[in-house]
Amino acid sequence: MSIGMILLTVLALLILFGVGERVLDRMHLTDRQALFMVAAIFVGGWLPDIEIGRVSVNIGGALVPLGLCVYLLVRAGTGKERVRALVAAVLTGAAVYLIGRLMPADPIQTIVDPNYVYGLAAGVIAYLLGRSRRAAFFAGVVGVLLADIAVAALNWSRGIDQTLHLGSAGALDAVVISGLLAVLLAEFIGEAIERMTTGRASDPMEDGAIETGRRKR
Repeated sequence: MSIGMILLTVLALLILFGVGERVLDRMHLTDRQALFMVAAIFVGGWLPDIEIGRVSVNIGGALVPLGLCVYLLVRAGTGKERVRALVAAVLTGAAVYLIGRLMPADPIQTIVDPNYVYGLAAGVIAYLLGRSRRAAFFAGVVGVLLADIAVAALNWSRGIDQTLHLGSAGALDAVVISGLLAVLLAEFIGEAIERMTTGRASDPMEDGAIETGRRKR
């Protein structure tokens, strides 16, 4: 089982035990919705890719995360947050693309799987640019996919016949790692900054969260 699938399993268990409830509140997700998304990504990752011409799309590694990203973008608190999320996604994608250019062409020459490097880098960059949990997750996931699209587009422009794989195999790991890491950084670092500047923990309702009492488990 890949690291992405392991992280999804751990995430599902944490949600079941009520851990991370405030994070879900701020992302406008109930426990049931979050578990459904985790299950959809997990199961979809094992399903055959959808092939359209020279593009191959994985359901769990691309379609489901993108669907969640669209939902988060629509539910963003302000237009400014939406713009920040979109800009952060483009810049994250550019950064991951450049990192990929610096990585050895042969994965065997690297100590760590390149997809893990892309995921970690995207998660950190997405947090720094996106700031909010929703924007950070959006930037982390979309940024990784944009980097893959950029690589394929460059190869096509050079006359190289290749298939663009979105969310397949190791790419799913990168998507999961980047999205989760971006949200975790936004939660813990953002909370620490809030405590240092105001002397109190931030109020989940200030981020447009749903009321905890109305959450469905």
